[in-house]
Amino acid sequence: MDAKRAQEIASSPAMANVTYNGGKMYIEHVDQETGNATVHPLDNPEMKQSISVNNLMEEQ
Repeated sequence: MDAKRAQEIASSPAMANVTYNGGKMYIEHVDQETGNATVHPLDNPEMKQSISVNNLMEEQ
């Protein structure tokens, strides 16, 4: 995924199906300059992590 699409998903009121290493994730914030996103697993909001948006996958 690219940073632009990750930002679109983060800003959208609709929940997108985004995965990272096989786990479903929620995108909290996207830093367009670094290409990193702050995400957390859907079932564990306390487990925030910063990862490259290139590692996120959008499932259709």
